[in-house]
Amino acid sequence: MPNLSHAIVLTCLFLSPVTAPLCAQETHEKQTTTVEKEKPAEPVPPAPKEDASVTDHALKIGTQTVSYKATAATIMLKNEKEEPTALIYYTAYTRSDAKDAAQRPIAFIYNGGPGSASVWLHMGAFGPKRIVTANAEPTPPAPYKVADNVNSLLDKTDMVFIDPVGTGFSHAVGKAQDKDFWGVDSDVKSLAEFIYIYVTRNNRWNSPKFLIGESYGTFRSAALSNYLQNHDGMYFNGIVLISSVLDLGTISFNPGDDQAYIFYLPSYAATAWFHKVLPNRPDNVHTLIEETRQFAVTEYAAALQKGSKLSAPEKTEVAKKISGFTGLNEDYLVKANLRVNLPQFMQELQRSRGLTTGRLDARFSGFTYDLLGEYAQSDPQSDAITGAFTAAFNTYLHDELKFGLQDRKYHTISEEAGGAWDWKHKVGENFGFPGSPNVEGDLIQALLTNPHLQVEVENGLYDLATPFFATEYTMDHLGLPEKLQKNIHLQYYDAGHMMYLRDEDLTKLKANVAGFIDASSKHE
Repeated sequence: MPNLSHAIVLTCLFLSPVTAPLCAQETHEKQTTTVEKEKPAEPVPPAPKEDASVTDHALKIGTQTVSYKATAATIMLKNEKEEPTALIYYTAYTRSDAKDAAQRPIAFIYNGGPGSASVWLHMGAFGPKRIVTANAEPTPPAPYKVADNVNSLLDKTDMVFIDPVGTGFSHAVGKAQDKDFWGVDSDVKSLAEFIYIYVTRNNRWNSPKFLIGESYGTFRSAALSNYLQNHDGMYFNGIVLISSVLDLGTISFNPGDDQAYIFYLPSYAATAWFHKVLPNRPDNVHTLIEETRQFAVTEYAAALQKGSKLSAPEKTEVAKKISGFTGLNEDYLVKANLRVNLPQFMQELQRSRGLTTGRLDARFSGFTYDLLGEYAQSDPQSDAITGAFTAAFNTYLHDELKFGLQDRKYHTISEEAGGAWDWKHKVGENFGFPGSPNVEGDLIQALLTNPHLQVEVENGLYDLATPFFATEYTMDHLGLPEKLQKNIHLQYYDAGHMMYLRDEDLTKLKANVAGFIDASSKHE
């Protein structure tokens, strides 16, 4: 049997308009007798606040012992209304026994992605501690080994490792969302605000200043240096670009655009040399690279330029020469129309061995599951080290830095930032339609504004993410006055994107960057 309120509702649906008001009144009266007490208001969440942990340490570098403070902390960013928008996590290392800390060099360091924390450069290259990983092969699971880093830059400069919003412990607060910071320009503005606050709070305005970025971090550095110089009057002594890309078009295999195929060919050749798949392998990889460079910009570029007008005999002849440089099958090259993109190369080069070739570092190889697949399904280099770096840094945070944020997860890589990134960016006049994201104009403007700015570019020969030939092309086509062109210095390593994973190249990288900081901090 239906209850009373149910019966009233059913009756009112069929009554005439004259009697309906009465039903409405009865229903209202019935309802008012069952109103519950108002629920208490939801508790207001605590206001976001900065956190910090400062610890004292010492590290022996060469013949000297460096005493330093490690600061694991967050800095609050605010909007124009002074409302909190984000907490940026950073780890800073400052020398304790510096005679004049205010004039000691300071470097702001970050990785790329976009969507990567700074853990890779922190625990792999320049921080006082380093995770020990296997060379060009997967690092075994825990327990991992963390050792003193005798190649740390701490003897030459103070360092601030920054995790952009959405990475590490950095996150949006208040009314803001992480995605508000995911874009070329919004990312630059947030890091610029962070650096401005840090420099001001710590009295570092008179310190020689450096930006050190890897991969997308180099793209960021070009725009960030220009923004800070022109927006905040903060001039830099130097920029270190590790595995650089300033024009994303140079590494994009877009239909109708052949430049990436030209730029990748010398890196393909170096990779084939390393894995010993060449029929007539020369003794020296550098000789092969130089021959490939010349072929790429002459015969290969000319053949690609012809497009569909290239004859079958011409295509066959060029395919034969490419095969000699790369070890790829001539028939495969002809079927590929002389154009083998990166995922295809990674899959094809060692297919007969059942192996996939690494992207970030082509010296790495991994097992291939689908031997009929056209494209590589993963990057063996990334797979080989991610677990080690993640575990090592979480342990280091707890044991040495004494820092924790209520069980908040440390994100070494954001799973969302890259896909949600806003790539729009414009500097100066653009006489044409928007193309690939490009910050060459930022670097040009930064050098014109500050002609003392020095730029060092670190290139891995086995880097298939940002190939060295593309970087060389970029640096040679900035259109700078001759005097400013001399401000750009290129260095090379027998490893990949993260050249510091190879011990010999970590030592070389330290020497190069340390010398660069010394030279750029002095005025003649």
